[in-house]
Parts: sequence; C-alpha cells; structure tokens
Amino acid sequence: MTLTITPSGQACGASITGPDLSKPLDAETIAGIRSVWLEHHVLAFPGQHLTDDDLERFTQYFGPFGDDPYIAPIEGREHIIAVKRNANETGPVFAETWHTDWSFQKSPPAGTCLYGITIPPVGGDTLFTNQHKALAEMPDDLRGKLEGKMAVHSARNGYAKAGMYGEKDTGRSMDIRPSDEAMETQLHPIIRKHPETGREGLFGCAGYIIGIDGMNEEEGWALITELYRWQTRPEFQYRHKWQPNMLLMWDNRSCLHMATGGYQGHDRLLHRTTIGAQAA
Repeated sequence: MTLTITPSGQACGASITGPDLSKPLDAETIAGIRSVWLEHHVLAFPGQHLTDDDLERFTQYFGPFGDDPYIAPIEGREHIIAVKRNANETGPVFAETWHTDWSFQKSPPAGTCLYGITIPPVGGDTLFTNQHKALAEMPDDLRGKLEGKMAVHSARNGYAKAGMYGEKDTGRSMDIRPSDEAMETQLHPIIRKHPETGREGLFGCAGYIIGIDGMNEEEGWALITELYRWQTRPEFQYRHKWQPNMLLMWDNRSCLHMATGGYQGHDRLLHRTTIGAQAA
C-alpha cells in the first residue's frame, strides 16, 4: 500500500494519506508507518472513519496497550478513554500544560493515539515540541548541567486529591479519579536515548517533574525551570489543527505536548488509547 507523506514544515509532524485504517493493515504498511512515525514523531491520518474496535486494532500494531491511570475508560472498553469537554464547561482545559504522557510511571508509554469525533469549528489545537531538536540545539552550558541528572517524576500535581484534577475539580465531563497513589515518585534520566532509534533527547518537563535527584529543592527547581524555558521554545514546536475523523499518533519518547482551548461554547470529544512501552 502506498503511503503519501506530507511533512508539516514545522519542528516535527507529518500527515499520511493512503491507508484505510478501518481495515486491517499488512506488515509492510505497518512497518512503513512506524518508520515515518520515528522520523516525524507526530503523525496525522485525516479522513478516517473508525470504530473503537478499529482504534484498538491500530494501536496494537505499534505495541501493547499502556496503562492509563486516574481516568476511567469508556463503558465497555478497558483501553479507551474519552477526552471530552462539554460546551458549557468553564473549568481549566484538560492537559493545557506541557507534558509527556504518564512519565511518572516506571515504564512510561511509547506513544498515544487520539481520534477526533466531535471537533469544534474553532480552537482546540494540540501543540508539540520536538525534544531531539531541543537537545541538539541546546547551549553547551545548559547541557552540562543536565548530563547524568535524574529527574523525579510524580503525578501529585495533577492527580493527587489536592492536585489540579483532585477533589476540588468539579463540573468536569471527563471521568477523572484522583488517588493517593499519585504521591508516588519515579526517577528517569533527563537526557536519554530513544529505545528504537538510539537518538538522544530530553525526557519530561516541569509538571510531572517535581525535582532533581541529589539536588535541594531550590537548586533543583531552578534547573527544571531553565530546562522548561529552553525545551518549549517556539522553534521546537508543531501546532496541530484538528479535523473530524482524524487520527493522531505521537511518540512520547520524542516530544512533549499540550492541549489548548479557544472553543468555549462547543462540545469536543476524542477517544484515546495508549501504546505501552516495548518489551526489553
């Protein structure tokens, strides 16, 4: 099957046309998509009319299902969550901060798939920032501060009972379930090699990163802040504009992402699956 690839012209991202993802794909097509994914980090498949079965099948071409904590799956499914917002919601937009999905896990997910079902006519772009490019262009003095450092990751700021999506977060249509388990921590290197390509990149950012192992709170936070300001610069970004019936997949090992608002008064619904880490 022929894949037509159109790069975004930005720091990462490309669109693919040709395959019909509502039908099973052959091994050659899957390998081709994986190769383009590893090169561009974010792939958009426009004009796809997918059922939840189709979404799950596509996800499993690229790895096992990942574990999605703190958000309940949709009814009748174990591995699909609804990223939704009703037209009358007034609280903060879900995930409107830079992050890589579930970086606080011992084995964070390789990727994420997100399928647009109800897409507002305005707003709702998703932003990405290429963390290979950010590292490659990083000043030597900042890289020197980061070499060998381990970041402390935790879900506490978002999903603890006192977190952003905790017990005081009311009126939200998403089924978020905060827990004391969000207080746990996990160490990951700030600079690490991509497990498939071997290319070095930055992993994670302020939000899920709450400290630097071996540094006191003040020094650690100063370094986290300096890193954040660099890794989210505009020249490393790609802005994705949604269409109904579009599937988006991204590599959590290569980029950060964040949601945006701007669609107040409109419903928005997307179904999401997680591609788990590859077996060692």
